[in-house]
Amino acid sequence: MANFRTHFGVASVGGAVVAQAGWQASQWSGWQAITIAMLVALGGILPDIDADQSQAIRLIFNILAVIAVVLAVLVLQQRVTPAYLFAVCGGVYLGMRYLAGAIFARFTVHRGLWHSLLAAIVTGLSTAAISFSLLGQTERQAWIHGLALTLGFLIHLTLDELYSVDLTGARLKRSFGTALKLFSWQAPGSALMLVLVSAHLLSWLPSLAALRQLVTQSLALWH
Repeated sequence: MANFRTHFGVASVGGAVVAQAGWQASQWSGWQAITIAMLVALGGILPDIDADQSQAIRLIFNILAVIAVVLAVLVLQQRVTPAYLFAVCGGVYLGMRYLAGAIFARFTVHRGLWHSLLAAIVTGLSTAAISFSLLGQTERQAWIHGLALTLGFLIHLTLDELYSVDLTGARLKRSFGTALKLFSWQAPGSALMLVLVSAHLLSWLPSLAALRQLVTQSLALWH
């Protein structure tokens, strides 16, 4: 499989290209382009969150902890006192960085469900829901954020599959097929859980009409 540096490097380049292309086509502003590039890069290392001792899991949960603190501030800053907000943010950071990380490591297996197309879809939907319902972004921008993270996720899965092909020996490695799959057949219960999460996100998502319009515009620009 590809290592952390390869995943992060390729996803970062891919994110920069997409962000620059959209900016040049007047699809988003320069600041929005930076956000999109960062989301693609994050998606490029996100599948390795299930590797217990990897560099990626430490970095990802640090990033997620910071994001959780920002969300807590946005949601609570007008509702509680500064002292209480500070305490809550400290608890949120520690909980996400250490407790959530430990729980995730306990119940996941590397190259399991998290390395799948289903996980890519769920993380993209979650990003769009957070962007729209919690951060107050427009429907179009929220879908762009979700698609950007999904793109990085797919870049990671594709790289893992490419590295499973031994061109010099003209053979497939044992890891072939463990990344770019619909879901993990060894964990049908976990796959069902992700499907239920997706269903729960429907009420938080921007409209599908905005997504269809975005896809139509993107295809038109591509042609």
